[in-house]
Amino acid sequence: MSPPSALVRLLVAALALTLTACTAAEPPTTEPTPTSAAATTTPYRPFAPQRPFAAICAEATLDRLDLAGRAGQVLMVGLDVTDPLARFDELAAFRIGNVFLAGRSSAGAEPLRTAISGLQAQAVGTTGAFLQIAVDQEGGFVQTLTGPGFSVIPTALEQADQPDLAQRTGQWAAEVAGTGITLNLAPVADVVPAGTAQQNPPIGASSRQYGSEPADVAATLTTVVTAMREAGLATTVKHFPGLGRVQVNTDTSTGATDTQATADDPALLPFQAGIAAGTDAVMMSSASYPQLDPDEPAAFSAPIIGGLLRDRLGFDGIVISDDLGNAVAVSGRPAGQRAVDFLAAGGDLVLTVNVADAGPMTAAVVQRAQGDPAFASRLDEAALRVLRSKQEAGLLVC
Repeated sequence: MSPPSALVRLLVAALALTLTACTAAEPPTTEPTPTSAAATTTPYRPFAPQRPFAAICAEATLDRLDLAGRAGQVLMVGLDVTDPLARFDELAAFRIGNVFLAGRSSAGAEPLRTAISGLQAQAVGTTGAFLQIAVDQEGGFVQTLTGPGFSVIPTALEQADQPDLAQRTGQWAAEVAGTGITLNLAPVADVVPAGTAQQNPPIGASSRQYGSEPADVAATLTTVVTAMREAGLATTVKHFPGLGRVQVNTDTSTGATDTQATADDPALLPFQAGIAAGTDAVMMSSASYPQLDPDEPAAFSAPIIGGLLRDRLGFDGIVISDDLGNAVAVSGRPAGQRAVDFLAAGGDLVLTVNVADAGPMTAAVVQRAQGDPAFASRLDEAALRVLRSKQEAGLLVC
């Protein structure tokens, strides 16, 4: 991550006041700890403290959260990017800890910066932590933010040919991070075989891929992940274990299947490169991969999340779902069950673009944890991983 900016230093000073107030020898409670007025109103920018402190602060935060609070930390719910404050009270009722800015906005950076400051001021008093705020800012057809303060970003396929990609990516990422957004749901690691782009609706048809050769895409992923993170914007490599060969879009249809993918698939190279470059998160595909798991799609697959991504590739960051709200691919099971199944399979952060899912998903996670000690332990693990990522981004108050 880049060195702390002036805004970071302002936040650190504000948090120091809160830290001083928190040194009294009172036992942690299960309710969110009140914070100082300075901490709730001061703009913040991400910074990166040392991991030992991150672990201590994250664990202390987890300890003071009750079961519903822990469930809220593993949910990321969509809000309309043009007016994210309009429905935030619906999420605050369930102490949701993470927000995805959905849709498209051409208003530019300044109005968004103001709205995000408002979100964070409300959130810290509700959950005892700042929000992880995510956006889709890939480029090309998938660029949520445009207008004054944001560059026009070319498609990934065009980006791959730019000799100064690291510099350009750093600029694009800094523009996004400057608004208070903390997590980009990018870059795309999917490899689309040459000559098949138009038969691949989720990725190739929109030129979202960096190329058709795994080694080339892997090299580009290293550049992009490194540049984004150095600019202060956390990254999400997606869509594991790859959407480059499917012929169905999981957002709009069922039946997306990759029959070729195996644990030794060369198409995994870009994901390995992104992990090696330090990506903060990996997003799971909602397609099926019968050679890896004949029973469940990747988003609900313990062999794919736990066996392949965690154990074989060694990824220990945030595992986030693709949309489990409106995506047709997952419509066959109730919303609450989607959240439970994703977490049970080893996922950490449930993403839904549908505000109405906040209640059913929270309730289902809490109910399962109350009756299943193993799932309760899994919830704690997921929540702690999310909280550690927040501490590393300067989003906790300890």
